[in-house]
Amino acid sequence: MLSLIVVLVLVVGVNTALWGTVGLGRVVAQAFRNRPRSARHRLAQSTAGTAGVGAARRLTPNDVAVLIAAHNEELVIRNTIRSAARLVPVGNIFIASDASKDATAVIAEESGANIVELLPNRGKAGALVAAIAHFRLAERFEIVMLLDADTQLADDYMETGLPYFDDPGVVAVAGRAATVTDPPSPTRLGRFLVAYRERFYVVVQFLLKYGQAARFANVVSIVPGFASMYRSRILADIDISAPGLAIEDFNMTFEVHAKRLGRIAFHPLAAIAYTQDPDTFRDYTKQLRRWTLGFWQTVRRHGFRFGTFWGALALYVFELVTSSIMMLIFLPLLLVSLAAAAWGEVSADPVSIAVAQAVPPASIVIGVLVPDYLLTILVVIVTGRVHYLVLGIGFPLVRIVDAFICLRTIPQAFFGRSSGTWKSPERRSNTAVGSGIAVVDALPG
Repeated sequence: MLSLIVVLVLVVGVNTALWGTVGLGRVVAQAFRNRPRSARHRLAQSTAGTAGVGAARRLTPNDVAVLIAAHNEELVIRNTIRSAARLVPVGNIFIASDASKDATAVIAEESGANIVELLPNRGKAGALVAAIAHFRLAERFEIVMLLDADTQLADDYMETGLPYFDDPGVVAVAGRAATVTDPPSPTRLGRFLVAYRERFYVVVQFLLKYGQAARFANVVSIVPGFASMYRSRILADIDISAPGLAIEDFNMTFEVHAKRLGRIAFHPLAAIAYTQDPDTFRDYTKQLRRWTLGFWQTVRRHGFRFGTFWGALALYVFELVTSSIMMLIFLPLLLVSLAAAAWGEVSADPVSIAVAQAVPPASIVIGVLVPDYLLTILVVIVTGRVHYLVLGIGFPLVRIVDAFICLRTIPQAFFGRSSGTWKSPERRSNTAVGSGIAVVDALPG
């Protein structure tokens, strides 16, 4: 039993239990606030909610600038612009074509977006900084949305995301990532990798991020650059293009916490956007390496400090390392345990028997595979994709790859540097998508 508990803690982690519980508490509290009430009580609440607002103005899509940094994105940029233009005026869409050698800039201009072409390649962060300055976005707009060139916004993105800025303490709204499945990957491996990435999104955003975004906590570690919004007034305080980093979004989020700029809002049913995930093993590992390298580089740059966010970060880092080690040694440990149990049964060798009793094969299997498969079941409940029950059997193999990349990028982050230049993964020509998800009452909450 003790070995089973140890394996469970190493694989699942305290973070999932802690923030999942906080997230559940938020759901319960929201349901309590939304319970049926008398007409008199609703009137009193409505009056109290508007008292003291004065000249405050609710933001509209006209107040939002959509900024897209693009590098050779001719296959997807047109529909991404169309997706954004459904929600904001097309004149509010700005494209930074970062040394693109294809038709990215031409398509963007034909689509009605504002375009600036940059030479040489500056990387995504550098392109964002250049475009913000070139178009004077922080001066002209209340909100700046950062959007990836392959991202499709849900129809209700603004409707569900913008109201969070009614709270003057909120300075960023983290977009909720969902996976684009149309067009599907042409290969079985590609569809498997895309399904695994969708599981990752659901698990992180429902079991971790929602709890981390609680008002009393405010420990969200990433406002993803694929489709998130910032108050433009804080952009000058953020070192968007800090040198030596592979990606910018972790660093931008850490800057919000380090400089105490305000609160980050997130809800898994608000500000939803769809991203096209890599569908080849090569592109998957390259993108994952870039993400994890960027995370460790950001940790290196900021270090650890006193405060709630930094304490939560330290716990997350500890568990990320220990769970990665556990996933890497999972198969060898299972083989040693099975061999020890079999040899002990045959030879009555006390050492083999002791090893098998200390780390029983059943504890390893139950402690690793069962909780992993329960996560897949959660994703099936959220997404309705029943075929993930079959694909989920192979997901632990991808977790082993993730663990290897995670640990391998630690020394690279601390002893190397990145230029920030980029190359997008291979794209599938995208199509516009809608939300497909019913948004619950009581957003924001």
